[in-house]
Amino acid sequence: MKVYFSDFFNIDPAVIENYGAFNISLINDLPLFIDPFLLFNSDKKDYQDLHNEILKYVAFLRDRSISMKVSDGLLRSWYCFPEVKQTWLGYSEIGNSGRGPGIEFARALNNNLNGIFADFDNTKISQSAHLEKFCLIKENAGKDNVSDFVTNLIKRYLLQYTEAFAKRYIAPALLKKFTVSHVSFNYETSSWASGTYLLPVNNLNDEIIDYVLLTPKDLLTKDEPWINKSDLFNQFHDIVLSVSNDELRSQLNFYFSQNLPKPEYTKKGKEKAPSKKDIAAAVIAVLKKYPEILDYYIKYKEEHGEEAESVSEELVQEVQSLFVEELSSFIHELSCKTHFYNKSGNTLSESYERVQFLKNVIENKDGYRIFYYKGKPIKRESDIQIMFRLVWCASPSAVTREANEGRGPADFVISRNAIDKTVIEFKLASNNKLAQNLENQVEIYKKAHDTDKAIKVILYFSEEEEIRVKKIIKDLGLDREKYVVLIDARQDNKLSASKV
Repeated sequence: MKVYFSDFFNIDPAVIENYGAFNISLINDLPLFIDPFLLFNSDKKDYQDLHNEILKYVAFLRDRSISMKVSDGLLRSWYCFPEVKQTWLGYSEIGNSGRGPGIEFARALNNNLNGIFADFDNTKISQSAHLEKFCLIKENAGKDNVSDFVTNLIKRYLLQYTEAFAKRYIAPALLKKFTVSHVSFNYETSSWASGTYLLPVNNLNDEIIDYVLLTPKDLLTKDEPWINKSDLFNQFHDIVLSVSNDELRSQLNFYFSQNLPKPEYTKKGKEKAPSKKDIAAAVIAVLKKYPEILDYYIKYKEEHGEEAESVSEELVQEVQSLFVEELSSFIHELSCKTHFYNKSGNTLSESYERVQFLKNVIENKDGYRIFYYKGKPIKRESDIQIMFRLVWCASPSAVTREANEGRGPADFVISRNAIDKTVIEFKLASNNKLAQNLENQVEIYKKAHDTDKAIKVILYFSEEEEIRVKKIIKDLGLDREKYVVLIDARQDNKLSASKV
């Protein structure tokens, strides 16, 4: 039952914890990523040096963008790094293979470095320049783009960090020398150089052998980097208040109010509050008119840097608790004390048996606990899907998460050959589009994967959600459908805490 780094390399998880690394899964990416602000804000000189190296490289890109026309070939060489999938972190749809920063990201960043961000390192307001500033303006440039870009720029550190751990704690038979591309940048030749490192070996199958990288926990966060667009919108008024220039502060407030739509009133004459969409549009208008507000926002975030560390630490601990500690214990119980991993038959019968088995464990044998952190349930379907993918780590069938055959991604496709496939969709009862999804989605997926077999699994966490989902499936005529499975993941209706 090998799921985590500690399992594959026979390491006590406490050793990994004491080293400061995250005990990753080698089955599927875990929802964490590197936040470059944590490099900047750290007391560790190594991290501060890494942040400075990132800024140095971006300055190199800026200088080339201004002095020459950068061809697509150079854009691909200087900007379009492959995703560092060996960290097993991120939001990959299948396993650990993401896209990495593509040519659109490269062109947009190159254009901005020759325009609005040409003086990005001339910081008169904030303490330092920050690459994340680019994502405050560019549409569709989110945490995955920045994190992939930054991870590549600090890859040499991660390689050295992992190699040092491997030499000290991992058996030599489980190590191999790898020549890794894009390790260090030569500013004289304007090109990337490779390096050779002794690293843990991941035997993915008989044909593919890859290495594994560990990442320090204190560089990681979940959901959003500390400097992010949604935060800029939500804290806009606090940022304006932090502007010391009275005249500029008044102009910002005036221009913001001028870009809000005219007030609307209820029948009782009460003024309606502006919608989130209207507020966001007004903020964007202010940013275009007064782009210096971005520097005040970044200064505001720098001044609250201690919160960044505490928030990230809490989010990483949440992932550690849910996806490693609780889930590994759950998998161990399933393996040692049940027949969950001995199911057979075609993919439909195997899948249905496993879903029913999980339903019983979750509802009657304390299994519901894996979906809670500090008493609060998981409310993101992506997290639920990752957890189920890790639970299904041992199966005679191929288990593919978010498989996409042209008509949209399905949560899982369980397959053994071209004609034996079962589509499984995991949903939360709180999903606002649950009725629409149940009615249309799985039927589309079945056609896309050339199968007539599908199982719909829905988790609910409260009596209100139970009532809602049961009404939906009754209205759709699915209340007697065998392969629509409801799982009661409530914690307030369990009579006892028996063992699995």
